[in-house]
Amino acid sequence: MQEIKASMAGNVWKIVVEQGEAVEAGQDVVILESMKMEIPISSEAKGKIKEIKVEEGSFVNDGDVLMTLED
Repeated sequence: MQEIKASMAGNVWKIVVEQGEAVEAGQDVVILESMKMEIPISSEAKGKIKEIKVEEGSFVNDGDVLMTLED
C-alpha cells in the first residue's frame, strides 16, 4: 500500500480525486494552499485511491498522509 503525503504544511484547498478512483503516477490528487499559493500534490505511483484521510479546508503538516493507494 502506497501513501500520498503532504510535501509542505498548508490548507487542503481542493481534493481532485474520489475514493475508488484509479490514478496514474504524476497525476494531481490534492491542491494545498499556503501563503496564497496553490501547490499541487501528485501521486508517486499508479493505483486506486483506497482512503482519503483529509477534508477540504483542513490543515496539514509536512509529511502528513493525505491518501492511501492500493494496487
